[in-house]
Amino acid sequence: MNKILFFCFFLTAICTSEVFGQENNQNNKQNIIIYGSDDCHHCMETKAFLKEKNIAFIFYDIDKNPEALNEMLTKLRNAKISTSNLGIPVIDKKGVLFSNNGDFQEFLKKLE
Repeated sequence: MNKILFFCFFLTAICTSEVFGQENNQNNKQNIIIYGSDDCHHCMETKAFLKEKNIAFIFYDIDKNPEALNEMLTKLRNAKISTSNLGIPVIDKKGVLFSNNGDFQEFLKKLE
């Protein structure tokens, strides 16, 4: 019975992450959340960079996931970060928020 429950839970977790547009790479224990868009080239380059460096992350497409968008905006407000001139991707690295608002290579260095 426990094996059946575990399998159901596992299957639900996989389906849920695909439905909400999340990508999760579990090869490293870093906690990085990327709020971005599949239409944003910097977002796609950020994901590729993290995969190349074997750094774990979760990606939320804020165009397709309104809950993730609201979560991101709430975190930014709580951190007193203005959303008036905000660039994506927005990164939550272990509770520290930053976005791509300048030199993209310097932005990527913050992820390591």
